[in-house]
Order: sequence, then structure tokens, then C-alpha cells
Amino acid sequence: MNAHDQDPVDRLREADPAADVEPREGFADAVIAAATAEGAAPVDLDAERARRGPRRMAVLAIAASVALALVVGGLAGYGLAAGQATAGSGTGSSDAGVSDGDGAAPPISLPREGGPAQGGALADRGAAESGSQDLSAQSSDTSYPYGYSSRSSFRSSMLLSSSGGRAAAYGYDAAASSTAEKVGAFAAALGVEGAPEIRDGMWVVGPQDGSAASFSASLDGTLGFWFWSGGDPWACSKACVAPEEGPAIAAARDLMTRLGEDPAAYEYTSETWEGSATRSVSIWTVIDGQRIDSALHLDYAAEGIVSGYGALADIVPFGEYEVVSEQEAFERLSDPRFGAQLTTLPEALREGVEGEEWTPPTAAPSLPEPGASVSWSVNDVEIVSARLGLASHWQADGSVLLVPTYEFTDSAGGTWSVIAVAESALDFSSAEGSHYGWIE
Repeated sequence: MNAHDQDPVDRLREADPAADVEPREGFADAVIAAATAEGAAPVDLDAERARRGPRRMAVLAIAASVALALVVGGLAGYGLAAGQATAGSGTGSSDAGVSDGDGAAPPISLPREGGPAQGGALADRGAAESGSQDLSAQSSDTSYPYGYSSRSSFRSSMLLSSSGGRAAAYGYDAAASSTAEKVGAFAAALGVEGAPEIRDGMWVVGPQDGSAASFSASLDGTLGFWFWSGGDPWACSKACVAPEEGPAIAAARDLMTRLGEDPAAYEYTSETWEGSATRSVSIWTVIDGQRIDSALHLDYAAEGIVSGYGALADIVPFGEYEVVSEQEAFERLSDPRFGAQLTTLPEALREGVEGEEWTPPTAAPSLPEPGASVSWSVNDVEIVSARLGLASHWQADGSVLLVPTYEFTDSAGGTWSVIAVAESALDFSSAEGSHYGWIE
């Protein structure tokens, strides 16, 4: 059975590094106590069901399918290239996850072959957070605030350049970074004790049974790692309180210093939510004035770092490629060879959609009259801006490149990305041993 035939939930379970870990005694009671603490507002289920009518629930179902697709198929926005010399400068930070001041441009992500936006082994480790969202499981219900048909017709209201050029590319040097010294130093900086060893296709440090802090890194194209401190941030004697943004980012900068990095060579964002016991900090690598779709993500509690994930492989220069013009890249949006997909949700969904009150149906829908038009919805996508940057691309051999990529923004705030590399440097052949690009 290949990965495409396997149930997605089974794939998630197999990828879960804590699948065999039993919760500590009293953990469930602690979670229940936190959820039922004084001040927690009761939920009127009947009112919620009425408010969240089928329109809203359908939108939320799409969002859920997006999250699942990202977890199963790949993530955009993860992986730290520690020790690289190509990182730019920047220190922006914000609770909303957007750098302030003169921060770098946001990351760009490419659609993954046959699925969602690209990412690393972290996708198979159960991570579920990203600044880029693919809509591979789409609906054609035009009542949504944005057309979610998988069929799109593109037009541009901007003047597109017809000039190409050349642009730099980079690559993750996973092989050179896969050493006991590097893995051990990184794990030690996170507080994990033990000697690194390769076991079951990955580097592991510390016990892997949940009894103490643990670290593991997959032998993939980015050396995607996962870390857990062994602590439970929700085991609070009083109400759990997440760290403030300033101290959390300061702790992340201190970690970079202990790793031998210049903390000023990265950008930092932070966010939390009401009632959370933790605050997340993302440490972004910057290349040529753009955050790459790669970051080290850490969760901090009052006692310190609780968990984290990212990538260990260094990013190194990979020469230059001839790139197509904006006009040619725009035409690729309609070329099935380039598989253009929506890589960031439109603003309407990112800001949340309030549904109308649902009225239960009293009858099934009627069959249309013979000869009636067949519903075949097509998105009318108006492109309003374009930019050239870098995005991760996972190759058939497992290596990972940061390749020149165009990102187009549409009038609804969604983004569409296509590779910018000229056809002369693209290998269109199917992966060996595959059918229609699906590796068996």
C-alpha cells in the first residue's frame, strides 16, 4: 500500500512521536480542572448550534480539512537553518505574528506535488500550524464568502512585466548537518541529556518513552526535529498564565546565542490565546529581505521552554537560475503542469466568517427540469499584485531547495504561487517508479 492509499488519520497516528506515551497520573484531572475553573463561561449548546448554521459549519469544515491536509501532506513555514551565513537581519516581533517596523517580507510557499503547500518531515510529526494554507479539499458552494471551486479562471488588473532575469537559489545541506556533534549540541541547548544515536531512521537524544526530556530529528531533506521538555505546562497549582511576549522572545534570543548564532540575524514573532498556559515564539530565517517558509517554533510556559520543532539542516547558496517574467508566471497559473493552488486563505476566512441562523430543511431538493444547465462553478480570480521570492521545494530524491517563486495576490486577499524557474532548468519527467507523479 502506498501513502496515498492509507487513511490520513492512520498516517497521523504513525507520525505521532508520543503515540505510545501514556499520560502521567492525574493529567486528565488537571485538564478538566483547568477547563472547569471558576470564571469559565458555560456554553449554551442549542444557541451555538443555531448560530453555527450549515454555512458556517461548511466553512469551518474546509478550514479543518486545510489543517489536516497540511499535517498529512506537508507544512509551509517550518525549519531553522541554524549556523547559516545567508540570514538577513531583522528583529520584528508582534503578538499577532507579524513583524513591525521595517521587517522582512512574509514567506512564500509552493504547492506540494498532488497536495498542499510544501513542508518538511514535521508534517509527518503531527505539527499543525502554518502561515500558508492550501485548499486541496475545496467545495464549489458559491454561497461562501469566496469561491471554493477547484476550477479557476485567472485575469489580471495590473500591468505584468514581460522581463525575465536570473535569481539566486539555496538548498538545505542535510547531509553535512547530520552529525552527532551538531545534533548533540542542539539537543543540549534545549536541555535534553544523552548521547545522540541513529535509531529507526532518525537521530534520537534522551528517552523516547515520555519519562524525561527528548529530542529527535528525521533523516530527511531538512533534518526536521521535534523536542519535548518532559514537562506539563497545564499542571498549574493556580490559574495557568502564559509568559509575556517580551520575556518569551528574550528567552528565544538567548537560545540562539547558546547555539552559537547571532540573535540579531533573525526575526521573531510571538502569539498566545486567552487562557493558554503557553506562548509560542517563531524564529524566522531571512534571506534577501524575505522570511523564508521556514522557522524554528518554540512553546514557552512560565517555567521555560516546553516543546519545539523546526529543522537542523544549514541553508547554503545553490547558484542562480534563469527565471520567467511576471507575465509568463501569470500564464503558469492556468497551466496544469504547474499545479497552481491557493496557498493563503482570503481575508474573509482569515478574519472569521459569521454564519446566518440555520433553519432545518423540511423537504429534499427538487430535481431540475430536463435540459437545465449543469452547475459547474469556476472561480473568477483577479490578480492585483505579484512578487518574486523564495519557497521550499521538496525534490523527488528527498532533497530540499529554496527556489525562485512568484506569489500572486488576488482581489480577495488570497495568494497563488508558481515556481519562477525557467523551463530549461525544470525536469518534467515523472518520479521513477511512479504513476502520474505519485510515488509508490
